[in-house]
Amino acid sequence: MGDSGDRAGPPPEGPDDVADTALLAAAVDAWAAAIVANDAERIAAFMADEWVIVSESGITDRDTFLAFVTSGELTHSAMRAVTPPRIRVHGDTAVVTARITNTAHYGGRRFDADEWTTDVFVRRDGHWRCVLSHITPAAPPEGS
Repeated sequence: MGDSGDRAGPPPEGPDDVADTALLAAAVDAWAAAIVANDAERIAAFMADEWVIVSESGITDRDTFLAFVTSGELTHSAMRAVTPPRIRVHGDTAVVTARITNTAHYGGRRFDADEWTTDVFVRRDGHWRCVLSHITPAAPPEGS
């Protein structure tokens, strides 16, 4: 199993793929900034209406997630990519995978996470919107 490399295939080759990859990379960075700003309206702009996040605790839908942010129950104070995003565009669908560390507060408790994230985006009306996010805890480095 790989831990951070982009070994699964070649990078985008056509001009459309290169442009889409750049747009998606910028969107992922801006989405992370919105999450750290705890700005529900900015966060929502990156999500499709049917967005869900899948984690070890199950599936959380868009409205529930945004309600946690709006209420202040869920906040983030840090989010950093440990690996460059692996972005693959398949027509009007794209898959973005990266290793992310973040610090969140939920229910008054601090959580520091090191996770692999996979986001599935679809292009609608010329805009990329995320329909699914999946997070998996990253394995600790060997020998730790």
